[in-house]
Amino acid sequence: MDYLPMFAKLEGRPVLLVGGGEVALRKARLLLAAGARLTLVSPELEPEFTEFSGRFTHLAERFTPAHLAGQILVVAATDNLEVNALVYQSANQLGLFVNVVDDPKRSSFIFPSIIDRSPLMVAVSSGGKAPVLVRLLRERLESLLPRHLGGLAELSGRVRDKAKRVLSSISDRRRFWERAFASNTLASLIEKEDWQGAEQWLSDGLDQAKSEVGEVVLVGAGPGDPGLLTLKALQQIQQAEVVLYDQLVSPEILDLVRRDATLVSVGKKAGAHSVPQEETNRLLVTFAKAGNRVVRLKGGDPFMFGRGGEELEVLADEGIPFSVVPGITAAAGATAYAGIPLTHRDYAQSAVFITGHCQQEGKEPDWQQLAATSQTLVIYMGLMRSEHIQQQLVDHGRSIATPIAIIERGTTARQRVLTGTLADLAVLAKQAVSPSLIVIGEVVALRDRLAWFGEKSGEKSGQQLRANPDLDGCDLKLVQLA
Repeated sequence: MDYLPMFAKLEGRPVLLVGGGEVALRKARLLLAAGARLTLVSPELEPEFTEFSGRFTHLAERFTPAHLAGQILVVAATDNLEVNALVYQSANQLGLFVNVVDDPKRSSFIFPSIIDRSPLMVAVSSGGKAPVLVRLLRERLESLLPRHLGGLAELSGRVRDKAKRVLSSISDRRRFWERAFASNTLASLIEKEDWQGAEQWLSDGLDQAKSEVGEVVLVGAGPGDPGLLTLKALQQIQQAEVVLYDQLVSPEILDLVRRDATLVSVGKKAGAHSVPQEETNRLLVTFAKAGNRVVRLKGGDPFMFGRGGEELEVLADEGIPFSVVPGITAAAGATAYAGIPLTHRDYAQSAVFITGHCQQEGKEPDWQQLAATSQTLVIYMGLMRSEHIQQQLVDHGRSIATPIAIIERGTTARQRVLTGTLADLAVLAKQAVSPSLIVIGEVVALRDRLAWFGEKSGEKSGQQLRANPDLDGCDLKLVQLA
């Protein structure tokens, strides 16, 4: 980096400002706000300087190197290039930090753009290379950061000593502050400017912190593309102390998890070692009772064939606090990335989601209803039972010519879409790998026109596997799409 960001404590320290125009006025306002003992050198001053009357020393004369004596910081803000150059050279020879406004080459320090929520400060700089971009970022941050943040920082400073006395370990204190800052109760008190109530709430929270159990947040990670994470999901995984994640959660999403969080894989995958559900439940309870902020991270949406409800029942029985962050389910995300609308006025007036796994005691779904036309059927985890699914749908009246698609690793850079008809389903399924989603319905035919991800965007992702109609679905032809 070109500059080392730092904050300078200027209260009562001598600072020299050369210039008396509008630019100098802006710098004077900033330096005085920081408590600097300001000396201003300029033959004339803008009338607006009267607002600072008595708060600075004015030397109504031209700059000379002698003015630098005893100063620790120097700012040149004139429209005279020769004067600015002299200020820079003289200060540089004395080893003083100097800023020439709008001249990075003649500056040993620069002023960043500031978002002031004192004592909380945010500074943004491009090193003078893109001031318009910095201004846009500052405007965005100003709108995002609540005005009460400064009060919150002041409040936490008053409670900090008690937090150190009550909570001896750094991890316990960090956990307390993270929960406090994320609390809607505290936010409400501060928004109402009830500072006494907010301080009492924090103090009471510290008294209870030693005996508190943790909490579990059930988070939907979406179908794979990290860009499809909700904002709340991202916040939760970046605040987590422990993350229990499934096989379906992509590596790109795991990269977004807080760096010092404990990551535990509790995935289940057909034909491979799996963590039993009972063990997952035990881990959730154990980590939470140890006082941790636990995120249970599931692919897609946690309540869509994800056993999320079962896990929350266990937590409820154990008296452990929990909350849920929904996610984009694969049926919505993967089909969208494959160019397949779930419903369409001309082809499908409804969509049905089912799981391909056997239900309890082998109970079969209502195949007569699932075989109905004018609807889209989406099957999760259906590869291993594809032949059975195919046979049941045909037996209950669904045409073997119905378009189908198998979306493999949907929404990721490795997405692959296999298309054909219902007659090809069992054969196509043998070519696919998990995680895959089976889509059956007339809307699949729209993919030829609506595909946009990978195939049409020039990305490397996506092969499309089509059944060869000349071989009656008994052989396959691999087509690489550009």
